[in-house]
Amino acid sequence: MEINTYSTWLEIDLNAIKCNVSQIIKITGKEVMAVIKANGYGHGARPAAQAAIQGGATWCGVARIEEALALRRAGISCKLMVLGYTPPAKIPDAIDQQIIVSIFDPDLTENYLDYARINGAKLLAHVKVETGMGRLGMLPYEVPGFLSDIKGTNIDVTGIFTHFPRADEPNSDSTIRQMQLFNDLLSNLEKQGLKPAVVHAANSAAVFNFPESHYDLVRPGNAIYGMAPAPSMKLGSEFKPALTWKARITSLRTYPPNSGISYGSIYVTKKDERIGVIPIGYGDGFRRVDGQQVLVNGKRVDIVGRVCMDQCMLQLDNVPEAKVGDEVVLIGKQGDESISVDEVAERWSTINYEVVCGLADRLPRIYKE
Repeated sequence: MEINTYSTWLEIDLNAIKCNVSQIIKITGKEVMAVIKANGYGHGARPAAQAAIQGGATWCGVARIEEALALRRAGISCKLMVLGYTPPAKIPDAIDQQIIVSIFDPDLTENYLDYARINGAKLLAHVKVETGMGRLGMLPYEVPGFLSDIKGTNIDVTGIFTHFPRADEPNSDSTIRQMQLFNDLLSNLEKQGLKPAVVHAANSAAVFNFPESHYDLVRPGNAIYGMAPAPSMKLGSEFKPALTWKARITSLRTYPPNSGISYGSIYVTKKDERIGVIPIGYGDGFRRVDGQQVLVNGKRVDIVGRVCMDQCMLQLDNVPEAKVGDEVVLIGKQGDESISVDEVAERWSTINYEVVCGLADRLPRIYKE
């Protein structure tokens, strides 16, 4: 893609994703399920999946069956799992495309079984266990009887997993308690000959903080895109952010004193001021928040006035050399300066996950290796 044809765009470094996955394999020595949900955390599902597989991932994980089917249509042929809910009517598609579904409720599983019987084929599934997330999952005491009952049916339970809500807090005993519950269940299942072949639990935070949770397979999401799983955590220098967000200055003029800038005129010039415009707004996923900055010619500049749906304004007095057409960096590095996705998340009072997942589809994504 020719970037000169765009006024704003995302640059995705696929080599960074490959290298990040390779680093996780080195750290864990386990198979990797690259989590590609939410359009690959805003990076683009198909290219992110391809890069993760090239980096050594043998699985991809998504939240919804629609995401899994889209990856299959895009030619992604690795082991593929839906980590969340699958509507029963989609079970024939899951069977046809060899997509593994999560089962976490006996009644829902009966519905799945009906569709699998009609289809006359095996549905691949992993059982999700509720150990402390408070979301989806069977309680540990329910699992042995459930697995015994379903054995020999049209549902082939090939795996078992759980999820950690506080793995980014290594000093908390919450994750340790979850693992104890999970391990007790696994031991019980093994004694009864009911333990599924594949066991997994570790999200990105647990990859780094709880090596004893790596089991047969790890499920990193944020980390494969070079983002820390929590503000309290830092990834090593070997992990590289994959995403940069850029725009161009589309207008630049000097406004006299007492000129209102943008809706509501909440910013009023105090003197002759050089004000630039970039074609970025909340319609692109850029929040309507005061006190934001971007990079122009390697210098930090303030966004002034209200962020519009499609545009926002920059105060450019300290960048006298700036001109129409110059690149502006909203997330990423320019010269010696950088603005990380974590910095943006802090300004927006949220987490880096929400920043990248909220980047609009209308933003062109340019892939580099």
